[in-house]
Amino acid sequence: MIIHNLGLTNSVLNQFISEIRDVSIQKDPLRFRKNIERIGEILSYELSKELNYTPKNIKTPLGSKEVATFDDELVLCSILRAGLPLHNGLLNYFDRAENAFISAYRHHHDNEDSFEVIVKYLASPSIENKTFIMADPMLATGKTLENTMMALKDHGKPKQIHIVSIIGSTEGIAYASEVFPKNTHLWIAAVDDALTSRGYIVPGLGDAGDLSYGIKL
Repeated sequence: MIIHNLGLTNSVLNQFISEIRDVSIQKDPLRFRKNIERIGEILSYELSKELNYTPKNIKTPLGSKEVATFDDELVLCSILRAGLPLHNGLLNYFDRAENAFISAYRHHHDNEDSFEVIVKYLASPSIENKTFIMADPMLATGKTLENTMMALKDHGKPKQIHIVSIIGSTEGIAYASEVFPKNTHLWIAAVDDALTSRGYIVPGLGDAGDLSYGIKL
């Protein structure tokens, strides 16, 4: 896996990351969602540098100009529900992309630490020979990403896979690196070292879905 850790370079991205981690700022869900969206836009810009481009002649009111625009057919896949604000940030930049949505959640057996990731809903176009971009804000164990790709196996084989996450664990990134093709790109804004026994990133930021849309039963 090709890892692009944007948090290693100082930029305005660090400001947005600090705000989504801050327990006092997290009390404002609108600001939380907007910061997730803005982080998605920054990651989209960096990702766009890896797409394929062809010069095209563009007509303007006063003449014409050759401009390189990307040719890739994109499919953006959001893992519900936490992935929605991140998906919006990607869609702001890749506005002509096709879209896929999948619901995946952790089922803890008898409330124990062990869990399985269950996929309940999937809506996706064909991803055959397309550039497939997966939006999952928290890359904790990597199992949700793995199960998402397994659920999509009947929708075709993409020519390129990009994973877009905000915060990941070193363990989850290592796991994803094992189960995804070697030429998969991971675009991530911060990497934390630890996971709890229940698979949550430490220090992380908490539950991105709950912070965006409210606590679930």
